[in-house]
Amino acid sequence: MDNRIPNHLGIIIDGNGRWAKERGLPRMQGHVEGRKALDKIVDASFERGIKVLSIFAFSTENFKRSAEEVSNLMDLLVRALKKYFKKYMDKNIKIVVSGRREGLSAEVLSVIDKVTEESKNNTGSILNLCWNYGGQFEILDMVKKISRQVADGKLGIDDIDLSVVEDNLYNKLPPMDFSIRTSGEQRTSGFMPYQAVYAEYYFVSTYFPDFDEKELDKALNEFSKRNRRFGDAK
Repeated sequence: MDNRIPNHLGIIIDGNGRWAKERGLPRMQGHVEGRKALDKIVDASFERGIKVLSIFAFSTENFKRSAEEVSNLMDLLVRALKKYFKKYMDKNIKIVVSGRREGLSAEVLSVIDKVTEESKNNTGSILNLCWNYGGQFEILDMVKKISRQVADGKLGIDDIDLSVVEDNLYNKLPPMDFSIRTSGEQRTSGFMPYQAVYAEYYFVSTYFPDFDEKELDKALNEFSKRNRRFGDAK
């Protein structure tokens, strides 16, 4: 594999339910296996030198699923954060969460607040968990935050530039370099549109529970071959 590694990698988790269905298993079993795969991919990504890993795990639209599935996914998040938090702390990983707090239970918010607060001074890699996230909502919420600052006289309209925009997103993160989506779907589904404006995209048919280190290395090898011009003609 080429040594060119993306600084900021994004992964859209997809295909857990179809993975389970094809095996005659409950949908939730697919999410459980997806969580196991994610743990390995997080470790593998940071071991390969990636500095920021953004995971699109639950979108605002996912609330349209059955109440039982949503509840199970929330419980899975809580258990996963509790289980792996010490490991992330030991590895100096900072955890941030991107998304809306509305609609999340007190228990979910409590765990999110705990892991983000206790890891905020970690100086190693960053794990950005996109939960209850929507790209359009992030932009909308950013516009509202800036508008309030203007209305309060804290910011002038002519002072608004890209740095102000970036300061008012859910988290201030470097631009995304590479975005992977599993399961064969070829769309971004609103995954961090501002940060990914010049990201390279990679779509793979593998369902996420089967997306292992070998699949990650194949994707990173493909990234190493891309010619990133950023609008230049070179």
